[in-house]
Amino acid sequence: MTTQSESTDKGLGLALALGAVATIGALGMLVGAPDIEAAWGFAGAMLFSALAVVGIHLYWD
Repeated sequence: MTTQSESTDKGLGLALALGAVATIGALGMLVGAPDIEAAWGFAGAMLFSALAVVGIHLYWD
């Protein structure tokens, strides 16, 4: 008897998408320096990079 397992790459796709958004936040930080926009860019980059790590851990098989 064989069992079938279904595996998806949902965690990898989620991490890539959130990593792209984090990169946009880092670019916003670079462009907005030294104003408050740089702080918001940094906050966005940190938030979405942390969510990318969480996405990998949630959907890793």
